[in-house]
Amino acid sequence: MSLDGFVAGPNQSVQNPLGENGESLHRWMFEAQPGSIDAAIRNSIGAGVGAYVMGRNMFGGGPGGWDESWRGWWGDNPPYHAPVYVLTNHPRASLEMEGGTTFHFVTEGPEKALALAREAAGDREVHVAGGADCVRQCLRLGAIDELWLRTAPMLLGSGERLFEDLGDVRFEQLETVHSPLAAHVRYRIVRP
Repeated sequence: MSLDGFVAGPNQSVQNPLGENGESLHRWMFEAQPGSIDAAIRNSIGAGVGAYVMGRNMFGGGPGGWDESWRGWWGDNPPYHAPVYVLTNHPRASLEMEGGTTFHFVTEGPEKALALAREAAGDREVHVAGGADCVRQCLRLGAIDELWLRTAPMLLGSGERLFEDLGDVRFEQLETVHSPLAAHVRYRIVRP
C-alpha cells in the first residue's frame, strides 16, 4: 500500500494491472536482497496456507465475460500451490495449473468462496490474497482475523484504496518490521 492508502495506481488495465506506478508498491518483494527482512517475509508468504480467496481483478483478464485463453498473470506455475477461489460475476470452469494451483471461479459471493476455501484448507489457513475490493468485502463480513500491510514509502495520488466504506473495523498492531523499501505491519482485527 502507498503512504496515501492506495493498493493500485490509477488507470488499471489488462496491460497495466496495478495501474500507473502500481508495480513500485512491490519493490520490497522483487528487489529484496538475500538475508534481508524483505526476503524473509517474501519467502514466508504461503507457508501453512491451505487455500486462497481473491477477486476477479487480482486474477485479471479484464471486466465482463471471460476470454478463456486468459490464465492469470503468473504463467503456467502460479505461486499459490493450493486451491484459489476467485470472486466473479461470470461463470467459468475451474482452471488447473502446474504446481498444485487450481483456480475455482465463484459467482455466489464472498461467503460461498470463503466456505469453499475453508473446506479445502482443512486445518490449514485461508488467506485472502486481494485485491482491494475482495479484502474490503471480507473485512465487512468479519471474515479476516489478521491483516498484513506492506506500506511502500511512496505516494500514488489516486487509484484503488484499501480502506474505504468499512464501517467500524478496528485494528490492534501485533508486529512491525521495516526495510528501506517497506514497513511490514501485522494487525489483529478487533471486533467491536
